[in-house]
Amino acid sequence: MLARAARGTGALLLRGSLLASGRAPRRASSGLPRNTVVLFVPQQEAWVVERMGRFHRILEPGLNILIPVLDRIRYVQSLKEIVINVPEQSAVTLDNVTLQIDGVLYLRIMDPYKASYGVEDPEYAVTQLAQTTMRSELGKLSLDKVFRERESLNASIVDAINQAADCWGIRCLRYEIKDIHVPPRVKESMQMQVEAERRKRATVLESEGTRESAINVAEGKKQAQILASEAEKAEQINQAAEASAVLAKAKAKAEAIRILAAALTQHNGDAAASLTVAEQYVSAFSKLAKDSNTILLPSNPGDVTSMVAQAMGVYGALTKAPVPGTPDSLSSGSSRDVQGTDASLDEELDRVKMS
Repeated sequence: MLARAARGTGALLLRGSLLASGRAPRRASSGLPRNTVVLFVPQQEAWVVERMGRFHRILEPGLNILIPVLDRIRYVQSLKEIVINVPEQSAVTLDNVTLQIDGVLYLRIMDPYKASYGVEDPEYAVTQLAQTTMRSELGKLSLDKVFRERESLNASIVDAINQAADCWGIRCLRYEIKDIHVPPRVKESMQMQVEAERRKRATVLESEGTRESAINVAEGKKQAQILASEAEKAEQINQAAEASAVLAKAKAKAEAIRILAAALTQHNGDAAASLTVAEQYVSAFSKLAKDSNTILLPSNPGDVTSMVAQAMGVYGALTKAPVPGTPDSLSSGSSRDVQGTDASLDEELDRVKMS
């Protein structure tokens, strides 16, 4: 009992001395077991056995048999993934800013022989290597890149540790930066920089919005002017088309009057004209009651002969007076200005209808 208490007290004193010196205690899954001839090694552990002071073999998990007195278990290595907290340390960036930074290291023992005989304390050695590598990598980056390139910084630290710890039988799986503490003055300047950057972005966005608004207004005015000019052009084209239609109608009417005048100069032209006037009179008389309920009838509506004679009298009265400016081919006989004759005939027909 006294011996066991003494060993426990010694272990506590050793752990306290390691903590006081800043060294991390060795992470052994169990204490060094005694040689009881028949041994059972736990899974994911490697026991390094020495025979008469020299390396003999590594015990595999399961049942193992050793020779008493000659064989001794010298080291016990854990093959599980080990997590080590890297203590906080100060580092200077490329732009001379002092940072307080700490991290977490994930490693695994790949070769128990090298981990036992290659270095005195593999975990402590890897921790110190991680700290020195972190300081050297931070010295290559500016303060802004430290926050933007944390993944690349972690990868660089892992590569540097693996290159140095290969002879120790240890492989670093990953390294993660936990906290980065910036001096208060630098933090205030960074906040001011962020606020200035945000104000700059707001000003730029506002100016871009004003520019887009002005461009849209100008485009709208331009489109309105284009549409107005196109509408005016279409209106002028329509007016020109209407004028052309009126001119064509006038030309057609003039040609019809010329043909009618030429027909009247022929033999029995007056009789044909009388027949046409009589037909129009009868047709107009038949349509009197269609447009209105009020009907004005002549004194003797059944005497068609008198009506035709009256219409022909009007026609004859109109054809007696020559119209100045008539061509020579139409001035002789009953040829007259066709337009005046047509208007007069319409007026006389209206009078006949009303009588």
